Amino acid sequence: MEFEFTGRHIEITPAVEGMVRKELGKLDRVLDSAPIRAHVIVSAEKHRKRTEIVVYWRDSVFTAVGENTDLSQSVAAAASKVHKQGLRLKEKFHAKKRGRQPAREIAPVPGGTLEAAPNAPRIITQRRYRVKPMTPEEAAIILADSDDVFIVFRDAETNRVGVLYSRTDGNFGLIEP
Repeated sequence: MEFEFTGRHIEITPAVEGMVRKELGKLDRVLDSAPIRAHVIVSAEKHRKRTEIVVYWRDSVFTAVGENTDLSQSVAAAASKVHKQGLRLKEKFHAKKRGRQPAREIAPVPGGTLEAAPNAPRIITQRRYRVKPMTPEEAAIILADSDDVFIVFRDAETNRVGVLYSRTDGNFGLIEP
């Protein structure tokens, strides 16, 4: 793991570097396949110590901030957050990898038969309706006397096509454009 340290209003001592290297060593074990770069910014403001850690791994960037009055706890908090982000990303990679099927299961067996893919639903014309000019009330009377679920008619007053259908509650519904 490659480190870069920046101190703002505080001197980065070898003890601080060792503390950060120890905490981020756990992350190095989790993200083992590619080189990791870490930029650690430690700052001090009155009684508060702030540690910001930015880790670059592959195409991912993990960022975490830890604040506390004690520098070691600040470093531990930020490192813990970065570690969680790394674990979450690693689990995501494993879940994606587990979802794949081996090529043997997908590839056809030599000499075997292939099943045809199911056909998409087709539109089949069963009968044609003559659209007669009538009022919605006349269409309701015709629909009530027939076994049909709907009737298509042309409104005699507006000359527009409408659909009258029987509802489950016993009433009729009217669809007009």
